[in-house]
Amino acid sequence: MTRDDVAAVSAVRVRGWQAAYRGLMPQAYLDAMSVTADAEQRRSWFGRRSPDVVDLVAESAGEVVGWACVGPARDPDLAPDAGQLPAPRPDAGELLALYVTPRLIGTGVGLALLLAATDRARAHGYHALHLWVVRGNSRARRFYERAGFIPDGAEEAYEVGGSSVPEVRYRRPLGPETPPPPSPAAA
Repeated sequence: MTRDDVAAVSAVRVRGWQAAYRGLMPQAYLDAMSVTADAEQRRSWFGRRSPDVVDLVAESAGEVVGWACVGPARDPDLAPDAGQLPAPRPDAGELLALYVTPRLIGTGVGLALLLAATDRARAHGYHALHLWVVRGNSRARRFYERAGFIPDGAEEAYEVGGSSVPEVRYRRPLGPETPPPPSPAAA
């Protein structure tokens, strides 16, 4: 991803939220989301992000159709053995975001981004990759489960538009022997 991709990534992200979280978050909040405002925030963030954070885009016919972001795990309890050690570990990564243009969900774009993000995480030396997913987002949960992620028992909620939105944390080991997830047709 380059700075020139920011507006397109914001469009993918905002449209992705509006499609994926309908019925899971307040509709007024989703309707009020602005691609322009998101792009302004993203441009500011892009210039000061950690060098350990990698943003990836998927393109089709010159158009950005997906975005993924991977970096160090943010949760202090993460460890390669699913949180059984009390200290944070530098070898745990996190899939911070993965969004696909809604009309292309189920076409393999998300899987391609997930594979690329997983490869980047493995190359960075992470031995496990974690992610958070909205508890009620069944489609996303099935996607990650088919890709080898399993819930690790952690749950939390955050506030969106005055409502509490529960999330579940998933984990997948990234050893060199870990097979890639199945293709969409096989899943």
